[in-house]
Amino acid sequence: MALALLGGFVLQVNGEMVEFPTAMQRLVAVLALRGRMSRSRLAGTLWPGITEHRALARLRTAIWRVNHVTDRLVTSTSGTVDLGAEVDVDVRRLVAGSLAIMRADTSASAQDAHAILEDEGDLLPDWEDEWLLADRERLRQMRLHVLEAAAEQLASLGRFGLAMEAALAALRMDSLRESAHRTVISIHLAEGNLSDARRAYDQCREIMVRDVGVEPSLAITRMLAFDDRTDHRPLDAVV
Repeated sequence: MALALLGGFVLQVNGEMVEFPTAMQRLVAVLALRGRMSRSRLAGTLWPGITEHRALARLRTAIWRVNHVTDRLVTSTSGTVDLGAEVDVDVRRLVAGSLAIMRADTSASAQDAHAILEDEGDLLPDWEDEWLLADRERLRQMRLHVLEAAAEQLASLGRFGLAMEAALAALRMDSLRESAHRTVISIHLAEGNLSDARRAYDQCREIMVRDVGVEPSLAITRMLAFDDRTDHRPLDAVV
């Protein structure tokens, strides 16, 4: 069984797509993202606007309906509910690869960086459930940190092209993220491209001043060997 949550909910069993009603999809998605949960917590997450008694009744029905369509997709005991052990979840693979990169496992970094750069889509983009907000932000932050870490690792291996792709991917996700700008600049410097590094700094400074109202931090300005000819005037003073 293969479950995709990136780009939309897709469940395949033995290569065949399986269609589920929305309520059943949400049950499966929560378990895929959160892992084993108590019945009461799971019911409260899925149906927060009703009494616990009614929510638990809906949960029992949803579990029965899911397993009636796909056997062993959801496992349950008297107190907990979990996704079946045989289910392969794309988000879990993405998280595992991300953790490998952040742990500086260089043997996995190139392969996992390719997977991150492929960008399989946002987490269940058409859903508006409140419980998804934390999972989306967690995944967004993980992708950003992983892209930056992958860029640094790949640059240290001399793979500057792929390193820059990772750094720019992080910058596309969040143009106000100074650490992403810093990573881009560091790769240019590692390649010896000083003019590109200065250009990247100027772009960073323009964005930070315009959209945040602050100058870049010392951590980024010290990366470049500014001399007396460098123009430090505020942007609105530069003609």
